[in-house]
Amino acid sequence: MTTYDVHAHCVPPGLFDQLRRGSSRYGAEVVERDGLVSIQFAGGPTTPAIRDDLVNIEHRIATMDAGRVDVQLISSWIDLTGYGLPSGAAVRYTRMFNEALAATVALHPDRLLGLCTVPLQDPPAAAAELRRSVTEAGFVGAEIATTIDGVDLDDPGLNPFWGAAAELGCPILIHPYLPLAGRDMSRYLLENLVGRASESTIAVAHLVFGGVLERFPGLALILVHGGGFVPWQAARWDRGYEAAPSKTAVNLTRKPTESLSNVYFDTVLHDPQVVGFLVDWAGADRVVLGSDFPFPMGDLTPVDTLDAVRSLSGSDRSAILHGNVERLVAGIRR
Repeated sequence: MTTYDVHAHCVPPGLFDQLRRGSSRYGAEVVERDGLVSIQFAGGPTTPAIRDDLVNIEHRIATMDAGRVDVQLISSWIDLTGYGLPSGAAVRYTRMFNEALAATVALHPDRLLGLCTVPLQDPPAAAAELRRSVTEAGFVGAEIATTIDGVDLDDPGLNPFWGAAAELGCPILIHPYLPLAGRDMSRYLLENLVGRASESTIAVAHLVFGGVLERFPGLALILVHGGGFVPWQAARWDRGYEAAPSKTAVNLTRKPTESLSNVYFDTVLHDPQVVGFLVDWAGADRVVLGSDFPFPMGDLTPVDTLDAVRSLSGSDRSAILHGNVERLVAGIRR
């Protein structure tokens, strides 16, 4: 049995050299200060320092072995999506990043699968890059952020991308970025502890109430951090659909929770009892293993966490560890 981790971030080892050679072409440059490396996009803010364990592939493999993870679905560190770049630079940057990520997968093709990044500020180009990445470069899906430089995911302009994803049948992992813009969450690590889960909840709510999941029923989405607050509050969405249809049902023909049937939730919840609730609520066929590698807020021993969920049957455990991911990958139309 192969164990899959769907939520694992990576900075391709070749990225820095590519940017040093062509920063003007890609609209991004490497910034080195006090022995730390960051990326600056188009004169905008500089990313936080890039952790070595995002880049170090052998450390990644050793951590996977220690955590009993056989295969990671690796995706970009979300800070490197580059959604603020102009379209032309974004297309070039994204293609370069994906080629570097594909080269990373090729170092350990039995241990790594790739989720590409796409230039969502240009949705037709994003659709084209998704198709190329999945049909030609061997990627098994994409990672996107919860907003596109401030644009919500139900924006009609994104329809070309959603259409391509539904046509391909490949999973799209949605990851929070710049959570709850405008709120001061600088104290107590609230940006991470509360903001990220809130951001994911708002993003999928836009997809549900905006009718995106009804218009594109072939979409397969993966929500990280257990889906934020969705499992706990989804019944409230249905109540709103019934109690205030003039505001909630304008894009819908069915209850909001019925649009969640092809949404998957990772296990990064840090409590076996809560993971058990998620499985009871969503069904074992919609829960997938995640670690959020390599960050301290992640769960680098996710199999241990799953083993501690007392209510799981053997078939449930198998579905979460491997069956659901294998079904998703097998369903991709290349």
